[in-house]
Amino acid sequence: MSDARLKEHLEALYARCNRPEFIYPDPLAAVLRYRKAPDQEVAGLIAAALAFGNVKQILRSVDAVLECLPQPREALLRATPARLNECFGGFRHRYSDGADLIALLLGMRRTIRAHGSLQNAFTAKSKPGDATVLPALTSFVEELRGDAPENNYLLPDPRRGSACKRLMLYLRWMARRDAVDPGPWRGIAPRLLIVPMDTHMHRMALRLGLTRRRSADLRAALEVTAAFRTIAPDDPVRYDFALTRLGIRNDLDPESFFHACGV
Repeated sequence: MSDARLKEHLEALYARCNRPEFIYPDPLAAVLRYRKAPDQEVAGLIAAALAFGNVKQILRSVDAVLECLPQPREALLRATPARLNECFGGFRHRYSDGADLIALLLGMRRTIRAHGSLQNAFTAKSKPGDATVLPALTSFVEELRGDAPENNYLLPDPRRGSACKRLMLYLRWMARRDAVDPGPWRGIAPRLLIVPMDTHMHRMALRLGLTRRRSADLRAALEVTAAFRTIAPDDPVRYDFALTRLGIRNDLDPESFFHACGV
């Protein structure tokens, strides 16, 4: 299939599915409760970090955290370690516990205090010659981790070859702005983003011939991003939300899309 034909079908899918009414129950819904960029970036990292497992469980966990941080940025900056332990000591989300969550929150608080915002911290690590967000993301995760244990699943290390789907999802929410993504960050070019590679996107990419890798790892994410970049060079993750709706929602028919694409 030619790039022009694939782009035609992807644009039709984007027009149909990249709409606010398709957001819920995506954890992005929790970010969109807030109108101010400082709150969106804090709520966004919390929501993305917890975006694994059953979607109902994800939403419950995100809600439980944000209920204790009603104005996320200010509440986080005011919270003492003792207060965070009081709120989240008994927290559990699948195999992550309260200690993991508190380490993430303290890392976010420390980073905001050092740079003024998470956006400033990330952009400070970006360099003009970067081909993707990966170098800056690696340094950003290192700063957020600080002295916390390296096995904190809420903050995966890009150097280990994981697709880091949840972190790439966070960057998509922060850097892009359209009917779905709020895009509160400025200074991170969407062309540098990497596709958030989950099982849904991996199945779609295999079917469309965008990768041959059988593992949904970082190499697969980079291959699929490169393929999308030939179609949308300034916005290679443009079709991520729409495509993954085909795998997530029961009211959409992915086979009709694939049939139209001839695959």
